[in-house]
Amino acid sequence: MHCRYFEAGECRSCALIETPYAAQLAAKAARCRALLATVPEEAWLPAFASAERGFRNRVKLVVGGTSGPRGRVTLGILGPDGRGVDLRECAIQSPGIAAVLPDLAAFLESTGLPPYSVPERRGELKFVHVTISPDDELMLRFVVRSERALDVLRSRLDQLRRLVPRAAVISVNLLPEHKAVLEGEREVPLLGSSLTMRLGSPERPLALHLRPQGFFQTNTAVARELYAQAAEWVQEADPRSVWDLYCGVGGFALHVAGVGAGSGAGGADARAARAVLGVELSGAAVESARRSAREAGLDASFVAADATGFALASTREEQPELLIVNPPRRGIGAQLAGWVEGSAIRRVVYSSCNPESLARDLVAMPAYAVREARVFDMFPHTTHLEVAVLLERPS
Repeated sequence: MHCRYFEAGECRSCALIETPYAAQLAAKAARCRALLATVPEEAWLPAFASAERGFRNRVKLVVGGTSGPRGRVTLGILGPDGRGVDLRECAIQSPGIAAVLPDLAAFLESTGLPPYSVPERRGELKFVHVTISPDDELMLRFVVRSERALDVLRSRLDQLRRLVPRAAVISVNLLPEHKAVLEGEREVPLLGSSLTMRLGSPERPLALHLRPQGFFQTNTAVARELYAQAAEWVQEADPRSVWDLYCGVGGFALHVAGVGAGSGAGGADARAARAVLGVELSGAAVESARRSAREAGLDASFVAADATGFALASTREEQPELLIVNPPRRGIGAQLAGWVEGSAIRRVVYSSCNPESLARDLVAMPAYAVREARVFDMFPHTTHLEVAVLLERPS
């Protein structure tokens, strides 16, 4: 795919962008097969491809350049010299995000707040995070250095809402320290509380609620297919109970709660027959998941707890028939993998953004065989991917 930023050497984030997309996808599938060498060839389902451009529903942009009447703010990344490189025409971001970036740049220029200079360690504006929902609503987050910048942005909220009428959520994040992170701990809401991410299907719609500091997959179309695949595996297994560890805002748990136990039909009576429990460390994410369950009329419960600690504290009688895990890049780790290995759990759906850690965790769970596996290209033009496997204890 053509990218003028890549060709000019201004941005190399999409390291594979000049490789034909079919070759990228084939290489990712081959890499997973090599890393997960014990998975039978017949277990691999066809890889799910992404759109090549316009697929990112979230961007985290460095604010650079200058502000003021004659200034020009850049929105993009930092160059080798620590200065801002403008990437507002980046081809992989959603068209809805690209359309609003000129207005955001103009707004920031009008505030007179200086962009933060990394080499000089001074300035106010650090990052702008923009997320777009399937309904084309926006979440805008401004990461700034001080209370002064917060006050300026708060005083200009009406101006910002006129410039970006599709903004449903606006917040300011305080990051006073000089360090290589994308946000601080303190988030100040200016408008709204959560962005509605409508997924599911026309027959079974589902609204997930994303808060400013929450996590959501960056590729909505691929996330939708990933959740659908997990729901299909659960429907086939037809367990009476499911745990979703590292559940976030409830994506997997809520999708499988809509798949009926006993009949596979997903009717109201069948839904109530399956006990679905999500476990997530973030209390805010748990509240969002509970709200989604209420709105959809789904019988799913959520608790705020550490996934490993929750599992280790459970009794054998409390263990579910089927377990879903969607851990961070480090994987579930030796302790939780050992617990799963010694459990009575019949099947495990493991969704991983890092096939290396998945491979390590599978070695620690030899009692399970991979029944099916599938690659999901969540991150085109990079070596990153999502891979999901269905594990089963042989009878």
